[in-house]
Amino acid sequence: MSKKTVVVALGGNALLRRGEPLEAETQRQNIITAAKTIAAIAEEYNVVLVHGNGPQVGLLALQGLEYKKVSPYPLDVLGAETQGMIGYMLMQELKNILPQQQVSCVLTQMKVDPNDPAFINPTKPIGPVYAEAEARQLAEQYHWTVKPDGQYFRRVVPSPQPIGIVEKETIETLIANNHLVICTGGGGIPVKCENNQIIGIEAVIDKDMSSAYLARQIKADALLILTDADAVYVNWGTAEQRALSRTTPAELAQITFDAGSMAPKIEASCDFIKQGGELVGIGALHDGLQILKGLAGTNIVAD
Repeated sequence: MSKKTVVVALGGNALLRRGEPLEAETQRQNIITAAKTIAAIAEEYNVVLVHGNGPQVGLLALQGLEYKKVSPYPLDVLGAETQGMIGYMLMQELKNILPQQQVSCVLTQMKVDPNDPAFINPTKPIGPVYAEAEARQLAEQYHWTVKPDGQYFRRVVPSPQPIGIVEKETIETLIANNHLVICTGGGGIPVKCENNQIIGIEAVIDKDMSSAYLARQIKADALLILTDADAVYVNWGTAEQRALSRTTPAELAQITFDAGSMAPKIEASCDFIKQGGELVGIGALHDGLQILKGLAGTNIVAD
């Protein structure tokens, strides 16, 4: 019997965890851990892997600000750089664990609407966390928008909705030939189409929204969102918090989630289920396969 297909969305914060130094070797070690989880899933599923890039794209932006002789590179170019950097590490470590498995990384452009309201209200956190005073000073110095992220603050940028994958046919061809495909990294490189031309645009697309969009486009059976939380919680951060082990879009619609972290995951998950997806799993990286089996994390199914 042929394997089912799962789109696995690997959070950027799972690769560079909150509070860790933004070092290449730190990221490498976290990717080795991630690759072990992905390899275990690949034994039972056809895996299409999407990774986040929030910490990484923010780091590249900060590095670009330090070299004054060249104008800072735009966010679409930095998104492409993170796809190459993270994709390279993931591809290498997956191949080390699964030497017989074909692993391909596709530099992926994602179409967005330049009139998307997200360009007026930035919500996507990128880069490291800051104490409030430092965040306010940096916002004034670099003309950033900053918003709370837990007890800290982070830079936020526009996060428009994905409306088209430029390399869709390439990805489908690789899946059909049994490749483990790494694609739409960081949500995809944001582009717009004008006069039959593809043009980059300043934004960072939410990787969970892109993962759900990709999953619908390729008709995946399941979507697995791996993050730094072990499940979806009700009343998060209070004495009444509790994890949801199995839930539905209708139940989740009654709950308010944080706009900068869990809310996009829930919105993406519910969209996937409502449009015919069988299952969404949300939970911690190390629980990957167990989440798909309903033994860990949160499972979201049709009402």
